[in-house]
Amino acid sequence: MTINQAKNGSKLTVALEGRLDTTTAPQLEEVVHTALDGVTDLEFNFAQLEYVSSAGLRVLLAAQKIMNKQGSMIIHNASSNLMDIFEVTGFSDILTIE
Repeated sequence: MTINQAKNGSKLTVALEGRLDTTTAPQLEEVVHTALDGVTDLEFNFAQLEYVSSAGLRVLLAAQKIMNKQGSMIIHNASSNLMDIFEVTGFSDILTIE
């Protein structure tokens, strides 16, 4: 998985490419724990993300909990396969997905 970050003031955009699974979730977890200081607007771009496992969902939930305290989090460009995963797990009710 590739993680591309772009920070503009208090906005952080994170674009993921590949698979967010047990092997790659720790990479995103490190970004969540180190890059969110002072961020009030977190945006994920999933245009190139192919798959999310339960480990990936856990990291997204952790990011959402952090952002609930300091701003907002939004997910853009989720494929229909990813949307199916979010809906089956109930994450479509927890996360803001556009």
